[in-house]
Amino acid sequence: MFDTTHSHDAANSHEDSMHNAAYTPPETRRAGLNYVPRWLGGVSCYIAFGLGGLLSSLTILPLLRFWPGTPEARIIRVQKAVHLMFKGFVAMLTWAGVIHVSTHRAQQLHDAKGVIVIANHPSLVDVVVLISLMPNAGCIVKQGLWRNPFLRGVVSCAGYIPNRGAELMLEDCREVLARGTNLIIFPEGTRTVVGATINDFARGAANIALRTEADILPVVLRTNVRGLTKEQPWYEIPRQTMGMAVEIGTTVSYQKYQASLGEHAKMARQLTRDLEHYYKQQLENNYELKQ
Repeated sequence: MFDTTHSHDAANSHEDSMHNAAYTPPETRRAGLNYVPRWLGGVSCYIAFGLGGLLSSLTILPLLRFWPGTPEARIIRVQKAVHLMFKGFVAMLTWAGVIHVSTHRAQQLHDAKGVIVIANHPSLVDVVVLISLMPNAGCIVKQGLWRNPFLRGVVSCAGYIPNRGAELMLEDCREVLARGTNLIIFPEGTRTVVGATINDFARGAANIALRTEADILPVVLRTNVRGLTKEQPWYEIPRQTMGMAVEIGTTVSYQKYQASLGEHAKMARQLTRDLEHYYKQQLENNYELKQ
């Protein structure tokens, strides 16, 4: 079983931030004319992000990708650029009052290399927040994003992995992890359904960890209000600033779940159950959602 003490420490820690945003009392819900500046600010951030992604896909990212160097060096350059872009987007959302992010043990996430970073998935901006904290992050992305004119250049230049079938995807994951890139995976598969602590975990992250022999770094994303959920369109900006705490747990070694030939599926199921239990314990025991 995993170490479950870090969230208690996070609630009181000043190591990485002045306070844990998830335990900050939410502001009064904005209504009427008072909500208009928040909505305009939030929507403007998304528009700027989309246009920035399109322009960078046509200019900066291709230049970094084809600048002299090894293929690995080129991808690393692009990933750092995407990291800075996402960091800027988080800063914009913070300035607009949409979110407020605090971190706990963030240096561990920043320094990680070649591990699978898993997280629960409460909101639309989760992957943006994580990549803003990691200069060498990759993702498994839906095939549809490769046809999105705003993001196609970003995902292709950064060496992200298309979801194109189990065996091909596994080979891509092995290659990405071997060069020191961290792989972000949301075991829930989609954003957490409103009313649930987490969605049921799929076995994908566990299978990849065991088949590629990569350790898992669990990250708990904790929020003090619901916002940017699966049930809401992107333009439905939260009426309260969404406090999000990024809490990094203890690395889970794949070696604890090593299996003999033919038993990978069994151990992947066990690892998935343990991970799901860990997240439920963290979120249910240490977190009371403010509606």
